[in-house]
Parts: sequence; structure tokens; C-alpha cells
Amino acid sequence: MCGIVGYIGPRDTVSILLEGLRRLEYRGYDSSGVAMVNDSRQISLQRSVGRVDALAHKVESTNLDGTVGIGHTRWATHGAATEPNAHPHVGGNQALVLVHNGVVENYLPLRQTLENDGVRFQSETDTEVVAHLLARALEEQKREQADLLEDPRAMLLAVVNSAISQLRGTYGLAIIFREYPEYLIGARMGSPLVIGVGDGEHFIASDASTLAGYADHIVYLADHQTVILTTDELSINHREQGHVQPTVERLDIDAQQVSTGGYEHFMLKEIFEQPTTIENAMRGRLSDDDATAVFGGLNLMPQQLRSVRRIILTACGTSWHAALYGEYLIEQWARIPVEVEYASELRYSNPPTDNHTLVFAITQSGETADTLSALREMKRKGHSTLALCNVVGSSIAQEADGGVFLHAGPEIGVASTKAYTSQCMVLAMLGLYFGRLSHLGFEAGQQIIESMRKLPQLTKQVLEQTDHIKEIAIKYHEANNFLYLGRHYNFPTALEGALKLKEISYIHAEGYPAAEMKHGPIALVDAKTPSVFLTPHGFVYEKVLANMQEVKARGGPIIAICTEDDNDVYRIADDVIHVPKIDEELQPILSVIPLQLLAYHIAVLRGCDVDKPRNLAKSVTVE
Repeated sequence: MCGIVGYIGPRDTVSILLEGLRRLEYRGYDSSGVAMVNDSRQISLQRSVGRVDALAHKVESTNLDGTVGIGHTRWATHGAATEPNAHPHVGGNQALVLVHNGVVENYLPLRQTLENDGVRFQSETDTEVVAHLLARALEEQKREQADLLEDPRAMLLAVVNSAISQLRGTYGLAIIFREYPEYLIGARMGSPLVIGVGDGEHFIASDASTLAGYADHIVYLADHQTVILTTDELSINHREQGHVQPTVERLDIDAQQVSTGGYEHFMLKEIFEQPTTIENAMRGRLSDDDATAVFGGLNLMPQQLRSVRRIILTACGTSWHAALYGEYLIEQWARIPVEVEYASELRYSNPPTDNHTLVFAITQSGETADTLSALREMKRKGHSTLALCNVVGSSIAQEADGGVFLHAGPEIGVASTKAYTSQCMVLAMLGLYFGRLSHLGFEAGQQIIESMRKLPQLTKQVLEQTDHIKEIAIKYHEANNFLYLGRHYNFPTALEGALKLKEISYIHAEGYPAAEMKHGPIALVDAKTPSVFLTPHGFVYEKVLANMQEVKARGGPIIAICTEDDNDVYRIADDVIHVPKIDEELQPILSVIPLQLLAYHIAVLRGCDVDKPRNLAKSVTVE
């Protein structure tokens, strides 16, 4: 979950590394560091605990110099957030310096072996093991393969392959060797790396958005690949296949997309982008002639899809909540049994499945380690696997048999907002698609499409209430517990609202089906515990009103999300946020937006770092 950036070329290396780390800080912000090798073949290294700004302040007082450099921002796995544990790490007698994203699962026996041979470690990290393995492999190559000394590229490739062949786990590595400052090396297994291709320069980073404004073209590194970069050349080798011809793609992200664009926080910007991102998720995917959705990347024939008898949706966190919403819609419209599985559990379980089971992996980043492992396990069992993903070129996008991209654009805020509603939108269209393959009639399909097309404009109407929602946040921001309650289609919305509040404000919050409150959670109701009810009009509307009365009878404050002109809710709730009317199956896409804004305003009022909440990182690339 750490962030990596590297550069080789004629520009100001320090500035490029620090800007890259600022863009990557959402991947980890426990500590950070940069390292360079100059023309005198000396390693310059600077590290700092805390945010990248603290590192930048330290760097200002030093003379870091060089045409090749690497940087890292850390989310701690092995060892506390201390300066010795911060990356980059050096190997041997300053023979090399590297940064690492991932987890080396067998680092303890490797470390024990190295210590027995006299290696002294300076940190508690698993990464330092890799640095010393590389230093040892370099010594062995020089001693035993003297002929390779005349071909530094071949020698360094042999060194890297020798070291990483001993690793078990995941890694994205960027490496500089002190004696060979004309090379920048990257290696990948399970942790993302992307190469930026410039004119007389190259970049390496954990994700493509880091390179916006620096490189117009990129290459996604695949597992088991090692890249050797110079200012003018890019060479990729696969561990088993040898030299690989790189596939160069255009980078379709501009620098404006990775800036706050005048908003106070990325999260607020991304909340207000949702009218556009919902529309982008639908663009070109709704067919009036056939009254269905159209997907070009499923890579399965309609005959194959008609034979599906069971669907598994697997995801983590916010994406799991979107999957739960998708379960309701697919079962309602397509009458296909759907199971929603936590990816972290599915990867180790052994559910009974048959040849008619289709697996969808749902992920914003496309790099979530548990989701990727679950997808691989289901592929191994012979099931067709599809992905709902926001990042082109990501691991899951590459490994799935097909899928659907969200087209939501870069999401920088750690707490997902626009990606969630885009996932819900795509899942709703999948429900329509599967429904029209089976029993859903033409007129019903037309009605669903007509309602879907209203969503972007209705989303704008919800966002107009941000000042009203802020007033409610002021009233309740000192509460230490919240309950979020909804039924049927809006139960996943309750879960997502509670998660948003927990993530960014550190308030304890729980989401429940409203009727389940009587089976335990109602014991938490008191005058200091607000209950947020999702009460849009629908077939369980009266049931939810009854649940609200139960809370009101016990003195609990009530915040209600209801459809406009609902006078009954106003008579019960203490505070009301209304959303426009739409078909109840699509209501959750609108109803979640007030919950995003409520969490945002509460977190700001409590002085929390909204975009970088404690202990969290955007892309969970470790188990």
C-alpha cells in the first residue's frame, strides 16, 4: 500500500520525486524518503517520519543531486513508523538503494540467514532483506561471472533475478545501483508499477495518475517482469519468457484531474464530480432499440451469459457494499441467485460452485490484494471471471477474462465516493442486462433506462443541499456513536454511510437493516446517539417509519433521508434531508450522497484529515 516514484533524466530530480510523492501520499503517509545517485557515484539519502511536507522541509536544507532518483511514501506493515524503517533502504556497503511496495512473507528466515553471515540490519522492515540480497547477488556476479562486467545491463538483470527468486510474497521494487547511475531498475510481483515514457527521460510509479503532466505515454509492468531504464531506453524481461516487447499506451489523465481543482479537499471534489461520473458510467451503454444495457468488454457471448445460473460478486470495503446493492438488483430483475463474498474470505474458502457460475471482482484500484487473490482462485477452478474496475491496466483488469471500466477518473481521496456510485450504476446496468436476457420485458427495460438517464441531473439537485447538510453536521459532530438504518435496497446504503463516517471522522458508527435494530442494536439508543434512517418511498416505507418510531420512543435523535414532499417523516425525524423521487431500485445511488456529505462535514468540523485518514491507505495491496 506504499507509493513508489522514480526518475532518470535531465530534469530536476528532487522536484519530480517530491511532487510524485505528494500525488502518491494517499497510498501511505506514515513516513517518506528519497534517494539519488550522482555522477560521483555516491548515494544521497533523506528520510522523514510523517507527511511528505516534512520530508520536503528536510530536503531543502540538503544538497541532494543526481540524474537518477527514487522516492517512497510508506504505509507501515513491518516495523513502526520511524526514520530507520522509512524507505529507501540501502544494501551492502552502500552498493545500492531501493524502495518497495508489498510484503515479503519469508523475510524472517531470509533475515536470519543474512544475520548469521554477518549482515547487520538497520531497520525492522522486510524490505531491508531485499536490499541485502541484492548486494550479495551483486558481489557474487562480480566474483563468479566476470564476463558480465562488460555488459552492465545483463549483469544487473542477473543480480535482480537472483535476489527476487528468493522472495515469497509481493513486491514492486525500484532500485538504483551506486556504481551504475545510468540505470533505474523496476521489478514487479503482485504490486503495481507503471513506466512513464518521455523524451530522453523515463519515470516509474505505483500508479499512472502520478505521471500526469510528466509523461504522455506509459507501459504497465506485469507480474514477473523486470524493467531496466536509461534516459533513452526501456527494456523489459520476463522471468520465464525472456525479453518482452513493451506495449506503450497513451496516458489519458491530465494534471487537472489529480489536483483539488479549487475544492478544499479531494473528497469534496470527488463528491461533486458524481453527476459527471454517473453519466460517464452510462455513456454508450444504454440501448433504446433493445431496451437493455450494452457492454463491449465482457468477452462472453450472449449464449454463454444466458447459461449463467449463479453469480458471485466479490469485493472489499466500499466495493463490497456496492456488490450487496448489485445483489438486490440482479436478483430482482434477472432472477439469478447472487452471492456477495468478502474477497478476503473467498480466497481461503471452498464454496460449492458449478460450471454455470460467473464471478465478478469489484474494485476501484484494480490492485486490491485480497480481491486479486480471490479472482485468481476462482479462475484456477475454471470459472469465468469478470471485473468492475476503475483503473485501466491494473492487475485485476489484466487478469480477468473481461469486464467493465467505471470511467470515474482518478479517485485520490482515501474514502471512496464517486467510484462507489459508479460501481452501483454499472451493477444496475448489469442487472438490466441480465434481466433482458431472461424474463424482463421490453417496456420494463425502457422504463429502467428512462429512470437511469435522470440520475445525473437528480444528483446535482442532491448536491445543492450541502449547506443544509453542513448545518446538521454542526448539530451532531460531537457525537461519539451513530446508527445507520435502512431496509432492502437501502441496507447497503446504511452500511456505506456508516463506513464513510468511521473512515474519516473516527466516530463509531454501525449500519444495520432497520428491522434488525430490535434484535440488539436498540440497546445503544440514547439521547447522545443519532440514528440516520434511509426512508425513501417504496414497498418497505411504512416498515421503516415504524422503526423510526421505536427510536423516537426511546429519546434517540433521528436524521432522515427521505424523498421530497414526505410530510410523514418530517413529523417524526429531528432533521430531514430530502432526495428527488426516482424508481426505488435506483434510489440508493441518490440516497448515499447526503451520507457522503454528512461524513465529510462532520470530519472537517472535528479537525480530521479528510483525504488522508489515520491508519488507512487508498489501495490495499497487502493482505
